[in-house]
Amino acid sequence: MKKIVVASVLMIALFSAFACSQGDKKAPADKGKPSVKKDGAPIVTFVEIGSVKCIPCKKMQPIMKEIEQEYAGKVKVVFYDVWTPEGKPYGQKYGIRLIPTQVFLDKDGKEYYRHEGYFPKEELVKVLKQKGV
Repeated sequence: MKKIVVASVLMIALFSAFACSQGDKKAPADKGKPSVKKDGAPIVTFVEIGSVKCIPCKKMQPIMKEIEQEYAGKVKVVFYDVWTPEGKPYGQKYGIRLIPTQVFLDKDGKEYYRHEGYFPKEELVKVLKQKGV
């Protein structure tokens, strides 16, 4: 039984790696520019760590855009493509095990929540509300 479970996990990991290596869309506009409130600081920084070549990561792109628009001034959205030389250091900085990974930082820059994999918007909004967004 253990062998079947291990084999299944390995197959899923290999499929995910293959699926994430397919496609070649360009990254969304620079997400490093903050959306800020009147005092100059966002309430939450939502860091999406993934790749524009990863299928689950691609599905997160519209959600990131919606969050950035709907919560402008309260949430700063940042995207790092860890399959590029520029983004790779962020994978190490945040200790990423798989992509996509969402990291939520409070107004002081401290991580208060982390999620791995595709994150539905409804669930993501619940995490933002934890900090009063």
